[in-house]
Amino acid sequence: MKSESKSQHVGKVTHHELKQTLGTWQLWGIAVGLVISGEYFGWSYGWASAGTLGFVFTALFIAAMYTTFIFSFTELTTSIPQAGGPFAYARRAFGPTGGYIAGAATLVEFVFAPPAIALAIGAYLHVQFPGLEPKHAAMGAYLVFMALNIVGVQIAAAFELFVTVLAIFELLVFMGVVSPGFQWANFTKGGWAGADTFTMGSFHGMFAAIPFAIWFFLAIEGVAMAAEEAKNPKRSIPIAYVTGILTLVALAIGVMVFAGAAGDWTKLSNINDPLPQAMKYIVGEHSGWMHMLVWLGLFGLIASFHGIILGYSRQIFALARAGYLPEWLSKVHPRFKTPHRAILAGGVIGIAAIYSDELIQFAGQTLTANIVTMSVFGAIVMYIISMLALFKLRRSEPDMERPFRAPLFPFFPAFALVAAVISLAAMVYFNLLVAFIFAIFLVLGYVYFLLTRHQREVAPADALLEE
Repeated sequence: MKSESKSQHVGKVTHHELKQTLGTWQLWGIAVGLVISGEYFGWSYGWASAGTLGFVFTALFIAAMYTTFIFSFTELTTSIPQAGGPFAYARRAFGPTGGYIAGAATLVEFVFAPPAIALAIGAYLHVQFPGLEPKHAAMGAYLVFMALNIVGVQIAAAFELFVTVLAIFELLVFMGVVSPGFQWANFTKGGWAGADTFTMGSFHGMFAAIPFAIWFFLAIEGVAMAAEEAKNPKRSIPIAYVTGILTLVALAIGVMVFAGAAGDWTKLSNINDPLPQAMKYIVGEHSGWMHMLVWLGLFGLIASFHGIILGYSRQIFALARAGYLPEWLSKVHPRFKTPHRAILAGGVIGIAAIYSDELIQFAGQTLTANIVTMSVFGAIVMYIISMLALFKLRRSEPDMERPFRAPLFPFFPAFALVAAVISLAAMVYFNLLVAFIFAIFLVLGYVYFLLTRHQREVAPADALLEE
């Protein structure tokens, strides 16, 4: 009976397969591209609560968390190279309920990040075309890049690598152009949450700024969701992850310091286009450098937007294939071999978020800030359960093949775990209403999870999880 069921499942798998086409450079492009929009906007909201100097300490703490997390997470990604990523690791470690928690959290992270980036794309275009409504431009971005992702992962990954390289070049250009006006006094003035000297109140602002420091690096773990489409995941993914996080840490520090030292940083702390506004201090509003930055800046936003669409679609696909979401979402396009229904489903939610100002703009925060915070809640919960899964699998499956082992185990994953727990606690304290809404999402999802057990019983077998 069991073999019969297995054979039925195997027959279904052919309708749910992804093509293995991605090389190491393409995976590096995805790793950096997923995140690089975080260098262009979002992080400066952290200045509003922590100040420049306070935010430096917050950002360094979060950078350490991400570096240790990625070195640890890579062990899971290479051991279980499955499109579900964190969902697959938690399910193997903790069973269906653990898989649900990780999958739902990752889904929130990857579905809510794109609308924030799309709004920033709209803001950048609005600088060039004042008559263009940013929200309409954001919706247009969704339509264009959903279509590109549907056409094929090879084309999508090649485009991702191209725009990522251009985005890195543009950030280096930004730092070079503003460097003649670099004044450390600009960066340090009022740098401790508006004060010139450190006080105990500075800690309050530093903890409140955690979500925006996380935005610097959010979604790099999305490479795991392209694992099934990698040619040699056990070799290429570690290289992509390690070089990717090092690239991003260097760029984050450089962009933040050069932007803050260009002029009055307080005027950059609550906007979606801090880099063009910082450059205005140096070259003026009508400089050719200014227009170049706006256009090239779009490449950074597009790289992340495009890459995260790839990420959320694979997460929806994997959850649907395993019976955690409706099975029709796991269908692969017969010609392009991409999860087209999953791409469209995430896009519908993202576009709805863009046009939900009255629902999402609350607690004195902008629409973008609240969407960013919601996405970060999903990420942090996923980081916690992923590190717990790493420890669990080390104990329960010591003989599992691990092409890449977390260095300095258990210290690296333990630091990443503790830092993530501290971050989650701080975020709940400072964003109670967003935390409540996030919890409602998880509870409603869990009710659906309990009511759809039959879906998981008849879902296609996952050979990568049944070794």
